[in-house]
Amino acid sequence: MSERNGLRVLLAEDEDAMRGYLARALENAGYEVTAVDRGTKAVPLLESQHFDLLLSDIVMPEMDGIELAQRCSDVSPRTKVMFITGFAAVTLRVSREQPQAKVLSKPFHLRDLVLEIERVFEGRLHATV
Repeated sequence: MSERNGLRVLLAEDEDAMRGYLARALENAGYEVTAVDRGTKAVPLLESQHFDLLLSDIVMPEMDGIELAQRCSDVSPRTKVMFITGFAAVTLRVSREQPQAKVLSKPFHLRDLVLEIERVFEGRLHATV
């Protein structure tokens, strides 16, 4: 578990219950989590702080997750991006517009989320062990 410590995750999820659930689960898995309820709140954080991972819902008010990921690549290009969504059709759009990003479809098991994050950072985690 200690190898995960130090990874900073910015979670953008507009649904309160899901945001709280994911934030607690990621913190319990050893990640440092900052959670916001929309993309427009995430952008200033990406501009002012370093995050290793942006974990974003795709369908959100004001700014969707894909637009947020595009802004993230502009202001914080080293931040990796993962999406979560409950909409299959949206997954197709992501694979077109953000082909390097991983998409997890709801519902998913928290263990799967943690495993995917570990895969994204596999090289870095092993390098710090």
